Amino acid sequence: MRISKQWAIVIGVIAVLVGGAVVLVRLGTDVKTVNVGNPAPDFAAVDLATGDSVSLRARYAGNVTLVNIWATWCIPCRLEMPTMEQVYDSLAPQGFKIAAVSVDEGPPEEVLAFAQDLKLSFDILQDRRQRIQQLYQTSKVPESFLLNRDGIIVKRIIGAYDWNSTANRALIARLLAEPARS
Repeated sequence: MRISKQWAIVIGVIAVLVGGAVVLVRLGTDVKTVNVGNPAPDFAAVDLATGDSVSLRARYAGNVTLVNIWATWCIPCRLEMPTMEQVYDSLAPQGFKIAAVSVDEGPPEEVLAFAQDLKLSFDILQDRRQRIQQLYQTSKVPESFLLNRDGIIVKRIIGAYDWNSTANRALIARLLAEPARS
């Protein structure tokens, strides 16, 4: 009995799908979703002010932190950044931090020029390999994650957002008033 070329392709596709399903079932338990209520994944990026590699847990542990994933070419990012600077400027003395992680592949000087143009004073980091986008399971830029003092995600926003709104300032102030649990 001879199998037609079409049936051979169908059988091959089915075999690949079954094999993929088996791999996903075995490895799927290791993949943690990045959702509100879950710990934020740790990451490493270059602090453009110092040139040092920093990690989320080492640099921001015990602080209420906004992790913002962005790029210089992103128009919504440019619109969002001033609201981040406003809330940072007023709440940083209470322990509020911002880790703005650029996923630009270009040189750090371009990212720094963007930050200087907008007069940003919070931490400007760069992940040229864009590993943070895989870790945080992001689909576009900007995406932001507000973390409490324990590094738990309390808010996730896709797209540009007014971080200086009354509601967001109140949320951040409430998180700053809470002690770390761990």
